[in-house]
Formats: sequence, structure tokens, C-alpha cells
Amino acid sequence: MRLRLLVISLLSVSFLGALDHTVVSTSLATIAGDLGALEHMSWVVVGYTLASTVLLPVIGKLGDAVGPRLVFVTSLVVFLGASVLCGFAQSMTWLVIARVIQGMSSAGLQLMSQTIIAHVTSPRERPRHMAVIGAAFPIAILVGPVLGGLITEYWGWQWVFWINVPVGLAALALAIVAVPHIEAAAPRRFDVAGAAWFTASLVALVLAVSWAGDRSSSAAVVAFVIALCAFAAFLFVELRAPEPIVPLAMFADRTIAAGLALSAIIGVGLFSVTAYLPTYFQMAYRTSVTVSGLVPIATVFGMLVSNLVTGWLASRSGRYRVFAISGTSLAAVGLLTMSLLPVGLPLWVPMIVMFAVGVGTGAFMSLIIAVVQSAVPRSELGSATASVNLVRQVGATVTTAVIGGVIAAGVTSLLPSTVDAATLTPQLVHAASPSIQAEIAGIYTSVFAPIFVGLAITYGIGVIAAVLLPAGRLPEEQAAARDPEPLRA
Repeated sequence: MRLRLLVISLLSVSFLGALDHTVVSTSLATIAGDLGALEHMSWVVVGYTLASTVLLPVIGKLGDAVGPRLVFVTSLVVFLGASVLCGFAQSMTWLVIARVIQGMSSAGLQLMSQTIIAHVTSPRERPRHMAVIGAAFPIAILVGPVLGGLITEYWGWQWVFWINVPVGLAALALAIVAVPHIEAAAPRRFDVAGAAWFTASLVALVLAVSWAGDRSSSAAVVAFVIALCAFAAFLFVELRAPEPIVPLAMFADRTIAAGLALSAIIGVGLFSVTAYLPTYFQMAYRTSVTVSGLVPIATVFGMLVSNLVTGWLASRSGRYRVFAISGTSLAAVGLLTMSLLPVGLPLWVPMIVMFAVGVGTGAFMSLIIAVVQSAVPRSELGSATASVNLVRQVGATVTTAVIGGVIAAGVTSLLPSTVDAATLTPQLVHAASPSIQAEIAGIYTSVFAPIFVGLAITYGIGVIAAVLLPAGRLPEEQAAARDPEPLRA
């Protein structure tokens, strides 16, 4: 019973953290208008995402050093406080600062939920519980934009943030009862220098890829150089640190290396392109804004179903390699099929294809976290979990910027001289003559085809990484067990 309460609490909190990535999107225009800062609107999202990404390794190591329960409860309290501050924001600067704090605490919620499950369950039991918690992300993608729009329209945009408070307080009460006291393995020195250099390198990298598509290309180059220098300093520090924030030695383990590669492929191969799918279908298939959202919904729904099913099957059988191999193969075939679909097909055809891509991705999305966790001692569960999440988020962030640049450059170079790329919108295309519509549909199809091929190749590399995973079954017990006995339902 205590384990069920724990899973409910962790799922609720993980859902809150994931929801704040998506629920704000439909409220941005209203927020920017009320606060009078349209030019800084994107930082409401970027500040949250950037903070939640760069803090992952720091919080992961902190969980190992002081225990995940303390980090989890503290993160939840800070998250609720930041949510209240967001709702009371009187300026865009105030809101962005509160969103950064929210993002920092969100990293703690996401990581510690996964780490706590790893501590209180055996490797064999872990996949099904990890799949339930992992379901928070696709559910948030499905309901976030709609929920944000409804709340903004009927209650006001402030309640997009304040709605976190009652749900969070209920989850906090459950967590205080259900989350066991998990002590750190041994007293540790925190790697402050490594954390600082790593944070600096990631902030510079994310800013660089964010600016790469803008006119401030010189700023992007400078940010890239800073990122490289900071990362080199980070490696120098980590190789000499007695307690490195990211234990580089663990990457020599085949299970961990293959698992991290698979996690990165999810970010690179699917998360990066999802944001551009509605535009593609509005232009190439000439659908409305509402209808174009059906394909991403089908993709995420496939991911959600597959994630839950494979988590249950992996816990039942202990096998994991077959799901990673079949999942990456299915996604690779699906994306290759997308590149070959001709213009003019009914929308249900790409919906089925992208549903299959979602099924393939969901087959190992949460499972791979459990596999990597099973390969490290309990004293490094936080760091290992952080690494899996980090490569996924950085891969998605960088590739999203790259794909955006490819689409912009490709479409601009192929548009006829009678069409201005700066004013090109789906509404303009739908109102144009049939010949112009057909021409622009062909342009978008030709631009997206190599993108789909590249993503299919990425999943093809994932097939190799999945094959390199050691064969066998998840063990019944965790290595170097030092924490309380696993909880039972």
C-alpha cells in the first residue's frame, strides 16, 4: 500500500513538472500582452527549459550526496513557491526569474522521482513503476496546451501557475508519508568546480543553438566558443576530482554507454521534430491548424501506450534488449516511410505512420532509464539517472535548432519569387491559387523528406546501440545495496 501511495505522489509531481513545459504555450500571447513585453515572450519557455536542463547533473549528484528524499521535498516546496510568484508577476522580468526558479526545482522533481523509485524497488520491479511515472510526459504533451487555453480563457493566465498549488500540496502530503528516508551512501564532498563549469558549458550551448537561427549569428559563434572552452575545463576538473559531479568512469560500462546513446536518440530522433509536424501538415497537406495537431497527438499516444505496455512486460519477464531493438527498428522504418509519402494522401496515412514511430520510441523511453540504473551501485543512482535525462534533453534542444534552421533555409531557397518567405503563413497558402498551393506543398515535402531520412538514420544508429546492450535479464537485486529494503505494494 505504501508503494502505491508513493507512485501516486511521484506521478502527480512528475506530471506537474512536465505540464509546466507545455501548459504555458497557449497562454504566452495573453501573458506577453498583459505584461507589455512581447519581445521577451520566448524567455518564459526558454528560461524554464534552460534551468531544468543545466541543473540535472547538479541535482543528480546532490541526491546521491544528501539523499533523494530531502532533495525531492525541497524541490517540491520551491516549485510551489515559484508557481505562486509566477501568478503574481507584475513584469516580464519578474515572471522570467520565477520561471527559472520553477525550472530549477522541476529538475529536482523529475530526477528524484525516478531516483526514489530506483531506491525502493528491485531492478526487476522497476520498469513498470518507471513507466507509470514516465507516462507523465506524454500525458502533459497531450493535455497541456488544451488545459492552458481553457484556464487562460475562463480563469485568467495566473491560474496556469496557481493550479499547481493544490495538486502539489496534496502530492507533498503523500510524499511526506510515503517517501522513505534514504540516507546517502557515505559523507561526500560536493564537486563545486565541476558543477560550475558544466552549468556554464550547457548554458552557453543552449543559448548558442537558440541564437543560431536568429540574425545574431556572431553571438551564436561566441556562445559556441564559450561552450567548448567551458566543457574542456569541465573535463579537466572532472578527471582530477575525488568526487566528480559526473563520474566519467561509468561511461566505460557497455550497458550505460548504450543506454545513454539510446536516450539521446529519443531526443534527437523524435522530440526534436515534433514541434515542426503541425507546420509541415498545414503546408504540405493543406490542413487547418486544429487538424494538423492530430499527427503529433497520434505520435504521443503511441508513445504513451507502448511505454506502459513494455514497462509491464519488462518487469514480468526481466528482458529489456528485445524492446530496445524492436522499438528503434520500428521507429526507423516509420520515419523512412514518412520521407517517401507522396503529397496528397489522406491525413490518416501519416497519422498511422507517426503512431508507429511513437510506439517504437515508447518501447524503450522509460525502460532504458531502469536499465542504466540497474548497472550502477545505489551510491550513483542520482548521477546515472541525471545523465540519461540530460543527453535526451540536450539532444532534443540542439537538434530542434538545427532542424529549424534547415527548414527555414530550405523553404526560403525554393520559394518562387512571387512569394515572400517573411510573410508566408498557412492562411496565406490556403487562400492562394491551387497551383501555388501545390507548389508550396511540394517544397515542404522536399525539405522535410531529407529531415525524415536523417532522423531514420539516427534511429538506425539506435538499433546498433540496442544490439550492443548486454543480453540477459534485469537482476532481482541492485548492486551495492545500502538503502532500506524495497517497498512492497
